[in-house]
Amino acid sequence: MTAVAQRSPRPNGWYGMLILLASEATIFGTLIGSYVYLDFQTRFWPPPSIADPSVRAPLILAIVLVATSVPMFLAARAAGRGRRGSALLAVAVAYIIQAGYLAFQAHLYADGLSSLPADTNAYTSIYYTLLAVHHAHVGVGLLLDLWIMARLATGLTPYRRTAVSAIALYWYVVSGIGLIVTAVTLSPAW
Repeated sequence: MTAVAQRSPRPNGWYGMLILLASEATIFGTLIGSYVYLDFQTRFWPPPSIADPSVRAPLILAIVLVATSVPMFLAARAAGRGRRGSALLAVAVAYIIQAGYLAFQAHLYADGLSSLPADTNAYTSIYYTLLAVHHAHVGVGLLLDLWIMARLATGLTPYRRTAVSAIALYWYVVSGIGLIVTAVTLSPAW
């Protein structure tokens, strides 16, 4: 008879993050549903006076954001193994890339708003709202990164191991949602 290895249950903090992310996914589901509804209710989407969205930069940026899941995975794995320095370094690498992503996206967002205000019509309203909510989630993720880096700088505790794992989970979901938001906002160009 062989012994079956039992996994220990995940900490409550991890499940708390999962519940938060489920509620955030609901917000994005509602926004994407609104985008699709408006698309189906409008003869031309986007309206003829608005050019189709540029595909290259947003697509590359979405892939870059998804790529930051790798260092976050490595951070969670290192923290789980008690390797504080490796976890801190991996989060720092992810943070730098994520901050660059948000800075570039903010630049594109501001340029778009200057040439086509959000209150122009239903298309611009939902387009900019969807992007703004996603960018806000990336900003929250950056704050979480800063917080965990500050905590890891002073040591690695079981609580901080859980926090690194929960923050990595946050980034996996935000990156996945970023892909979906990118696909939705670029859909008129396809």
